[in-house]
Amino acid sequence: APMGLGMEVMAPATINALNGSSVKLSCTFNSCYKVENKQFSLNWTYQECDNCSEELFLQFRMKIMNKQLDRFGNRVEFTGNPTKYDVSFTLKNVQLEDEGTYNCYVLNPPDRQRGHASISLKVLTKEPPKHDSTVAVIVGASVGGFLAVVILVLMVVKCVRRKKQQRLNTDDQKTEEEGKTDGEGNPDEGTK
Repeated sequence: APMGLGMEVMAPATINALNGSSVKLSCTFNSCYKVENKQFSLNWTYQECDNCSEELFLQFRMKIMNKQLDRFGNRVEFTGNPTKYDVSFTLKNVQLEDEGTYNCYVLNPPDRQRGHASISLKVLTKEPPKHDSTVAVIVGASVGGFLAVVILVLMVVKCVRRKKQQRLNTDDQKTEEEGKTDGEGNPDEGTK
């Protein structure tokens, strides 16, 4: 079957987890068909490195089956619901050795193509600093508001100056015209 007809499996490319915490490795899929437990299949595998072989640790064949790998012990809990197109699991008490690639393989017949998604799990030893965007938003808004007020004031000042200049020019013209009229008119009146 062409790749376009395969099912779409979605998972975040990278997940960061704090050492010792629990983390949900989310994997969902789209299918045109209803999930039938008798035909549906799911495999979760773990790969320590790019060239390492994949180890199967969670499987769904009629029901969920944990493959007890020494690596995970009983720290893997299936938290998805295949009938809702969710095949996520939670890894408890995350260890540094859990870092690696987690592969989610889903097949929902009559879909012919098996869907696949990978998650790269990064284990952190300390909490990453929180990026508080509210401060940036407040600063940005304040600076933007201040600039807007400055521009508005400059526009008002420019307009006021222009009007004053027009008034002065108009007054000067009136004064000149009045002076000409007086100058021309007075001698005429004086001669009469």
